[in-house]
Amino acid sequence: MVFMQGTARLFNVLRLDVLRSHPKCMAFPKYLFRCLSNKRELKVYNIDVKDYIAKLQSEYLELLKVDSYMSNPRCIELQPVINIITKRDELIANIVDLKELAASPDKDLAALAKEEETELETKLYHLEETLIDALLPEDREDSFDTIILEVQAGVGGQEAMLFAQEMFDMYCSFISLKGWKYDIVDYMGTDLGGIRRGSILVNGSKAYKFFKHEGGVHRVQRIPSTEKSSRIHTSTVSVTALPQPNEIDIQIDPKDLKIETKRSTGAGGQHVNTTDSAVRIVHLPTNIMVECQVDRSQIKNRKLALTKLRALLYQRELEEQLAQQESTKKSQVSSNNRNEKIRTYNFNQDRITDHRLSGVHFHNIKMFMETGADLEELNEQLDRQARISSLLEIVNKFSK
Repeated sequence: MVFMQGTARLFNVLRLDVLRSHPKCMAFPKYLFRCLSNKRELKVYNIDVKDYIAKLQSEYLELLKVDSYMSNPRCIELQPVINIITKRDELIANIVDLKELAASPDKDLAALAKEEETELETKLYHLEETLIDALLPEDREDSFDTIILEVQAGVGGQEAMLFAQEMFDMYCSFISLKGWKYDIVDYMGTDLGGIRRGSILVNGSKAYKFFKHEGGVHRVQRIPSTEKSSRIHTSTVSVTALPQPNEIDIQIDPKDLKIETKRSTGAGGQHVNTTDSAVRIVHLPTNIMVECQVDRSQIKNRKLALTKLRALLYQRELEEQLAQQESTKKSQVSSNNRNEKIRTYNFNQDRITDHRLSGVHFHNIKMFMETGADLEELNEQLDRQARISSLLEIVNKFSK
């Protein structure tokens, strides 16, 4: 099972600003904070976030003094946030009351109070998650339903290629379990069952929001099946998630394309070396080249190649626009060096460690790669951490 680190840092920020000033907290603060900490440990009180929320509340109250406040865009923007903060404050006040009742000598009353307190704390947890989302500006890329997911063998030779195949299969299985659709856009296999690289066109609700956390270098440590000396080898596989824009976002002039067809190559298939089904497209202004030969139909291969080209062009434009924000947008892989790892799969210890999360480990690698449940849970934690980091960046800019 996963050791849940939680989001204590921000929960503390969102909760204590009200609790510290509550009359009943003044009466028994140590008891109250000890009880509130039993499930989600509260360690740090971030005064900057408290001030940021107070500033939003103050701004909203000032806007309400203007007669035309109902049509004021800023007032309309702030209202959902203020509503959540108000509900949160009410929940916290009720939790404070219930904690007082839970200390009652009447055991029946104390038990009922404790039960309701647990329910309210769960509601508070989810409400604070909603508040984080409300405080953050919408990330346009998160709304993309279509992406290109690329898996490429890195350092480690044949062992890296074998693990790249396993990663590729894991993602295909996970996409199917999610009920999403996918097409294999690019696939370069090896004679021993691995792949040098493979690309998948994925279509599913907010697919990029999920797979952006998979982008990076994945390290595998295990004894290869071909190894006679039982030495553990370290290999890498890189994963890249490219958000796929709409036609409106990226316009491709047919005059800028050099399209070639050729006989398909590779293992198996009656159409191999018999028809000109393989397609190569070169985008002349950028010299970006894509190939596709996964289907017997030249038309489908051309369509898939254009889809991949459009995603690559979008990524090129996105990287230029977000050059100043690369510290928070590290979804792409610059190289396959072992020291750039985001996750390690240690087969000898049957353990998966994501190095972006402190103290989070998964065991049973086989289940992790076959069922997808742990992969989804892991990505939920990564997304939560990313949202908290983004909010703290906004708050830090506000406080300067």
